[in-house]
Amino acid sequence: MTRLFMDVTPLRESPAFRRLWVGSGLSAIGTQMTMFAVALQVYTLTHSSAAVGALALCAAVPSITVGLLGGAIADAVDRRRLVLVTGTALAVTSTGLAVQAYANVNRVWLLYLLMSLAALSGAVNQPARRTFMPRLLRPDQIPAGTALSMFTFHGSMTIGPALAGVVAAAWGLRTCYAVDAVSFVVALYSVFRLPPMPPDGGAARPGVRAVADGLAFVRRSRVLVAAFLSDLNATVLGMPFALFPAINAERFGGSPRTLGLLTSAVAVGGLVGSGLSGPLRHLTRLGRAMLVASAVWGLALAGFGLAHPLWLALLLLAVAGTADVLSVICRSTIVQNVTPDRYRGRVNAVDFVVGAACPQLGNFRAGAVGSLTTPAVSAVGGGLAVVLGAVVIRLAMPALNRYDNAGARANTGPGSGELSKASVSGG
Repeated sequence: MTRLFMDVTPLRESPAFRRLWVGSGLSAIGTQMTMFAVALQVYTLTHSSAAVGALALCAAVPSITVGLLGGAIADAVDRRRLVLVTGTALAVTSTGLAVQAYANVNRVWLLYLLMSLAALSGAVNQPARRTFMPRLLRPDQIPAGTALSMFTFHGSMTIGPALAGVVAAAWGLRTCYAVDAVSFVVALYSVFRLPPMPPDGGAARPGVRAVADGLAFVRRSRVLVAAFLSDLNATVLGMPFALFPAINAERFGGSPRTLGLLTSAVAVGGLVGSGLSGPLRHLTRLGRAMLVASAVWGLALAGFGLAHPLWLALLLLAVAGTADVLSVICRSTIVQNVTPDRYRGRVNAVDFVVGAACPQLGNFRAGAVGSLTTPAVSAVGGGLAVVLGAVVIRLAMPALNRYDNAGARANTGPGSGELSKASVSGG
């Protein structure tokens, strides 16, 4: 049974990773509390769903436009110092949200501005932060480290909003912002205790040429191209969240309580998937596992589109969430093991941009198709399209299906990230 559960060896063997994991987890809960609070504050001030939806643009536009440049910066400087600077900027932004709430400023434009600044800092912070794991863990521990990170991510999505609701009801929205600001103390301390982390193999001068060089490296790697296309396929064609309100009203009575259950079911599935990720430590064909998980995600969402009992809909969404987190663990491990350290900032920036933009595009697609047809048709059609896309990627780009993680690890020294040409290309 112990082989079934999440491998916690990285927490036992690496004190630096353990501190980083705890700090990131507490900060993630605080971030989810802020997301809850700012959405509720905007709606209270405007009573407009469109105004709340504009918060997504405040986060998405800076992430997409600055994310690739953030990766180039991460490959040019000491990444630990960069994360400290951008993490401090995020803490200042959270403090600004708390100050405006305590001062009763109540200006929507100020909330938009602060959230845009937070997204701008995060677009540089996240690609740099993602380079830490290969420097702190052995290559064979990266799947376990990724599973632990995904566990805190989905845990924060489950705990953060629920905790924010309790805190806001008892002490007001301002306290949610204050808790988030304080949580950065632990997160910054965990980064401060890390050793210096300059890029191996020489630093690249940040700029357009460095970004283009990073994109060229991704293009040359058939494994990376296929992995990113698999994620695009799963999210753009399958993301279902925009359909939840309509399906909830049509089938389950329209109660906000059931709508909350539909939303949280995917996160609960993510917790289960990361918690039961133990077998991944022995799996070497991670590309094949990623394609299978994407297909399961699509089939579960198609089933959700046809499900009428609430319990079945929740079960299928949980299965989809489990498949999604397993796919992410496989992709993240492939990205870290295939990428040389000098490119890690830029390749992780591509991964970050894909993760930030594609779910938003997927929700837009789901909502548009659902409006033109029906929500059920959108969910079923999107899910089946994901399955078909996984099959096409498997046939058209066999490098991902053939990818051998054991071979990649054999060519990777601890922290070096340097692989043979065959491992990078998937040949």
